Amino acid sequence: MSWRIVVVHNTAKLDLQLQYLVVRSEMKTQKIHISEIALLLVEATSVSLTVGLLAELTRQKVKVIFCDHKRNPSSELISYYGSHDTSNKIRTQITWPQSVKEAVWTEIVREKINKQAEFLLERGKNTEAALLRDYVQQIQWNDATNREGHAAKVYFNALFGKDFTRTEENSINAALNYGYGIILSTFNREIVSNGYITQIGLFHDNMFNQFNLGSDLMEPFRPLVDYIVRSLMPQKFEREEKLEILRILQQEVTIAGRREVVNNAIKIYCKSVFDALNEDDTSLIKFYKDEL
Repeated sequence: MSWRIVVVHNTAKLDLQLQYLVVRSEMKTQKIHISEIALLLVEATSVSLTVGLLAELTRQKVKVIFCDHKRNPSSELISYYGSHDTSNKIRTQITWPQSVKEAVWTEIVREKINKQAEFLLERGKNTEAALLRDYVQQIQWNDATNREGHAAKVYFNALFGKDFTRTEENSINAALNYGYGIILSTFNREIVSNGYITQIGLFHDNMFNQFNLGSDLMEPFRPLVDYIVRSLMPQKFEREEKLEILRILQQEVTIAGRREVVNNAIKIYCKSVFDALNEDDTSLIKFYKDEL
């Protein structure tokens, strides 16, 4: 099973040689077997890659993320066909009943707010955690009263202060956005690998968002990013901080009764959500558990 996260942050030439990713820079040449790679993050815009390498990375379902001139994730490589029965899976996805999608979304929102409450309790924010627990009890079908939005305001203010907003440009938001971007890309890989498309979501349906389904499924995993960003409280957001956030994918959580790294937990969770959607049974969803 793939597990390596490869980050290329300086000028280099990347190519394929006998199932190895070869990274050639001015200082040295490194080789990594592609079967070991879960994620390739290309940070530098001065990196060049061969089409042969990209084709093999796609075939072996390695997630490739490209960064812009500010070294922030800006695009990713997505396969047209992630499964042998992709066409059938897409037809199924299009016909998922609205009632089933809403049932799954309700459970996702409930789990997300629960995770946020657990984190606040860990931080000693008992009053705010209790308020989020109340929101969980108040959730209506398809979160019609937007308990998720109300919880987010309480949650982020409790973590980062009353003056904090998610729209402000600062190191904390840069770190959060970077972490969310990495998690979203990992979800997109699993969606495509299971034969579905990322554009058709459960709740998110923005015509300009090609990752609506990934945006839905990732919600309960956001607190993992919040936890590490709150621990770092970065005054700057550069290479060292980014590497810390990338380690989220190798952090261990409990899912389906066993310890798994987050990268594998996302695989298990996504498969369980698709089972729930296809079987009209939200009890099939496997959420992770973690002691933050």
